[in-house]
Amino acid sequence: MERIKRFFNDKNEVSKDADIDFSQSGDYLEAIKALARTTYQSLYVINYQTKGFEYVSENPLFLCGKTSEEVKELGYVFYFQNVKPEDVEMLIKINKAGFEFFDTIPIEERKLYSISYDFYLINSQKNLVLVNHKLAPMFLTEEGQVWKALCAVSLSNNSSSGNVMLSKEGSNEIWRYDLTAEKWEKSEKIKLSSREYEILSLYASGLTINEIGSKLFITADTVKFHRKKLFEKIGVNNIAEALSYAKTNKLL
Repeated sequence: MERIKRFFNDKNEVSKDADIDFSQSGDYLEAIKALARTTYQSLYVINYQTKGFEYVSENPLFLCGKTSEEVKELGYVFYFQNVKPEDVEMLIKINKAGFEFFDTIPIEERKLYSISYDFYLINSQKNLVLVNHKLAPMFLTEEGQVWKALCAVSLSNNSSSGNVMLSKEGSNEIWRYDLTAEKWEKSEKIKLSSREYEILSLYASGLTINEIGSKLFITADTVKFHRKKLFEKIGVNNIAEALSYAKTNKLL
């Protein structure tokens, strides 16, 4: 229990007698379960009042060989068992920095923000798997603290842990966290040209270079030219990485 307390502080610890409008949650888990059946991502829900997991989907990526019920019962202990030790320390740091940032946001805007970062899971074969983890607030207390949050886990397109980013729905501003300097730095989301967006969307639909060229009435060489410029813009090496980056950063 002592090590779990390291994930909590006055910014994210919801007391048992906190003023909460319980009607806001309703039967929300049915919607989460339906979403879990339609996505490749692993989903789980954190309850900051109970300091545990309220729901864990059946997707095996996050389970590391356990059942969803076992992971749900473990709660935060799961991180200590199935996350690379150095990354556990990183998660604690990100957790603190994220909630400190969140505390500066107007209460009425807090549900619009989400945080994304990468860390290594240790799977059932004891292999390291780099995953991307997104967290978004679902329900708040009357004072604006996060009561429950939805987390989504997928394979990362990056090559190392970290890559911490906060974004706001409907805004081009993003905030990246420098883990060494321990500070947030503001930047702008990468914008795709209309042609880059078209080509990436058609790749996502499974079309080949020649098929994309035919669809857009351009040559295959022109498709390759735009693809090369796209790779340079977002810093990837192939179309698989480009598609993963686009999904992670909401470019499609």
